[in-house]
Amino acid sequence: MRYQISGKQIDIGDALQVHVKTELGEAVKKYAERPTDANVVFSKSSYEFVCEATVHLSTGLTASAKAHATDIYGSFDSCCAKMEKQLRRYKRRLKDHHRDRSEPVELFGASSYILASEPDTDAQEPETLQPMIIAEMQTKIATLSVGEAVMQMEISGSPVVVFRKDGKEGVNVVYRRDDGNIGWIDPS
Repeated sequence: MRYQISGKQIDIGDALQVHVKTELGEAVKKYAERPTDANVVFSKSSYEFVCEATVHLSTGLTASAKAHATDIYGSFDSCCAKMEKQLRRYKRRLKDHHRDRSEPVELFGASSYILASEPDTDAQEPETLQPMIIAEMQTKIATLSVGEAVMQMEISGSPVVVFRKDGKEGVNVVYRRDDGNIGWIDPS
């Protein structure tokens, strides 16, 4: 597994990097057969350290966790425990999907944009209806089954997953509804 361990305005020492590689490697190896790479980012938020970890699995799914603690090792240990708990919950489904899928998940490129938010200035009429684009990035959209997309949404903690359904051309969306259920948009 490839590791990318970094700090946002924090110096990450060799001892912490070795600790991250051994602990995260053991936790992920238990529940995922072939993880491909891991990205761990440490940052400081007032008096707490924040650890964000993202692990890409060979099945095409991505697991992520985030934790806070007063010391940097504690933040990583909490983050690693959350990651392990997520993977443990989905272990059977991860391995079942891995057996059914003989090839890696197919990805295709798409553009992702960040739009500027409109400040509420006493309900003043905007000059134009076109939003201002403040950033443009490239992203990948995976070809998944609906079950895999729901599992991806759960283990990544994201509110929405955009995917291409197996055997179909259009783009599908699964999302968490306000009532706690999961919604699925399948254009016909």
